[in-house]
Amino acid sequence: MTIEVGSRVPDFQLKDNHGRTVRLSEFRGEKNVVLVFYPFAFTGVCTGELCALRDELPRFENEDTQLLAVSNDSIHTLRVFAEQEGLEYPLLSDFWPHGETSRAYGVFDEDKGCAVRGTFVIDKAGVVRWSVVNGLPDARDLNDYVKALEAL
Repeated sequence: MTIEVGSRVPDFQLKDNHGRTVRLSEFRGEKNVVLVFYPFAFTGVCTGELCALRDELPRFENEDTQLLAVSNDSIHTLRVFAEQEGLEYPLLSDFWPHGETSRAYGVFDEDKGCAVRGTFVIDKAGVVRWSVVNGLPDARDLNDYVKALEAL
């Protein structure tokens, strides 16, 4: 079951593409978080979405907001992907235990073994204020994230 708007989010601790540990709770009281789950690095729709975020990064990563992107890829895959695409925001690995965080947010596709396209805008108190979940082939609209952040 997907985490609903108005719900407190579960904390998680994942490694980023540089091997650093990132805890969601580190941002509580400090920054809003745009949490983007995506299926796989190096795939067409995912690359397009993550590069669009890269191109608009100041809107999603600033003194008030932190962007975190999560897939079920290994940190090694994510490191190469970030370098190849020039992605300078954290790419978090939900590789092992496989999909644990994706499952906690209700966006893990058991049949495919990966996260679907789920995005959660989380306020500084750790509450979901906006979300969207799309199937694997369906890209999300970046402008929706911007509107959700502006509404905080």
